[in-house]
Amino acid sequence: MSLLKANEGSPHEKLSNREYQTLLLIAKGKTISKIGGGLSLSVPAISTYRARILEKMGMSTNAELTYYAVHNRLI
Repeated sequence: MSLLKANEGSPHEKLSNREYQTLLLIAKGKTISKIGGGLSLSVPAISTYRARILEKMGMSTNAELTYYAVHNRLI
């Protein structure tokens, strides 16, 4: 393992505040439209946040995000 990898931290630490907030809501089972309504953002904006979260965390489904959040005691 390289020194750089050792200092990167947890995957969720790469997220912006809004992405982190969106991650938690997805992990709690909220739909994209419910998240958008609750945060006063459009559905396409939330979909973009979701795509960025998945990319940054190296995941591909909401189920993986939910497992990660529960496993790491984020929710």
